[in-house]
Amino acid sequence: MKNIKSIRTQPHAFVNDPNWSRRDILRVGGLGLLGLNLPGLLRGEVEAKKIAPKAKSIIFLYQFGGPSHLDTFDMKPNAPSEIRSPHGHIKTNVPGLVINERLPKMAKVMDKVCLIRSVHHEMKNHNPASYYALTGHSPPTDDIRLRDSIDLFPAYGSVVDHLKPTGEGIPTFVSYPHNMRDGSVTPGQRASFLGKKHDPLFISEDPNSPNFKLPELSLPSGLTLDRLKKRRALQKIIDQQSKILESQSAQGLDEYYKKALTMLSSAKIREAFNLSKESEKIRDKFGRHTYGQGLLLSRRLVEAGVRFVSVYFSRSIGGQSTTRGGWDTHGFNNTRMYPIIEKRHLPITDDTLPVFLNDLDERGLLDTTLVVWLGEFGRTPRINSNKSRDHWPQCYTVLLAGGGVKRGYIHGASDSTGSYPDKDPVRPEDISATMFHLLGIDPGIEVYDAQDRPLQIAPGKVIEDILL
Repeated sequence: MKNIKSIRTQPHAFVNDPNWSRRDILRVGGLGLLGLNLPGLLRGEVEAKKIAPKAKSIIFLYQFGGPSHLDTFDMKPNAPSEIRSPHGHIKTNVPGLVINERLPKMAKVMDKVCLIRSVHHEMKNHNPASYYALTGHSPPTDDIRLRDSIDLFPAYGSVVDHLKPTGEGIPTFVSYPHNMRDGSVTPGQRASFLGKKHDPLFISEDPNSPNFKLPELSLPSGLTLDRLKKRRALQKIIDQQSKILESQSAQGLDEYYKKALTMLSSAKIREAFNLSKESEKIRDKFGRHTYGQGLLLSRRLVEAGVRFVSVYFSRSIGGQSTTRGGWDTHGFNNTRMYPIIEKRHLPITDDTLPVFLNDLDERGLLDTTLVVWLGEFGRTPRINSNKSRDHWPQCYTVLLAGGGVKRGYIHGASDSTGSYPDKDPVRPEDISATMFHLLGIDPGIEVYDAQDRPLQIAPGKVIEDILL
């Protein structure tokens, strides 16, 4: 009998393995092993054949804190003054579509994107809502104290690394430049029960730094790669990353070391992280700040073959500073929402996202690279007494581009005040299923959690209407 463990990890994949005979398959089917049966396995084979990948890579741009849909891509200019944005709106190059007047460059590239205006869920606190957005799985509680745990679902990129690794010394999953926290570390950023070997290659260095380099792939002075292999000095380098990630489990650590060691010898990866290879003109266009150079780096990574890149807008939810932090703009401690997003969030978005999309398109990468721009929720339709907006998961907007989705397309709609979905409601698990589908991964595949229970990687439905 063949190795049963491979069935547990990838139950639909083994039926295409030439090392498995029809007799082996029948024996597994007859045993009903691990809750699987032959009809289910063969159905999985048929379903898998239906999925032709349209995207080679995904770049996941996470806007920690929750952007206001009413002040970006779902404005309600005809709503009452206490609801509509104090900003005006401008036409875009998509007929009938208007966005915030403070996004004039974005207005010129909306024909490249797909807006989903009817995303909704029930989580009102940052860590639970972010976990939902980062994994596509509803958290067990909406407790603000939700902490990272081996019992919670892995990050998207870790699932991809588990089911569809790149190989050849190329990391499958890279994330940077922040380890996000809201009090405690925000769950959903790493591999959880899949094991540390599927954690992202996490980069804490600022890509905008003049001396930016990849310390995890840099050898200490006087240490050759041969010596490193012999004495396993790589452990000292990886330990630094492990502390940053605050790993709760050593499972898969040896495999993680081996993967990192392979990447150390990959000239292709070292080259991808060398931003100095880009012209000064290109670097200036992306913006000489952490986020802009981070987007430029993500393009270089997918060019090198990385399959999933997570770029985190900020380390914290923010909301009180015009120079740092995320989109959490309640209005408190004598701060107001609009001065902050006017000086920080909207300018950064307008200066980087259009340049990024144009750059991918001009290089022929946008068709095979899915860009996902989203936060954990939107903001309240009604402006509060601090002239700001609070958390609102009941309806918000997600932006997609490339990778097999329609261009210049709007899916779903919110009601007249942006309060609730009015048409074609979408949940985070539907976004998740669509992402996996576009990568050619069956959303129905199951993985096993820490209690050895089978869990579907994406329990939602593929949003067929947005696909090319």
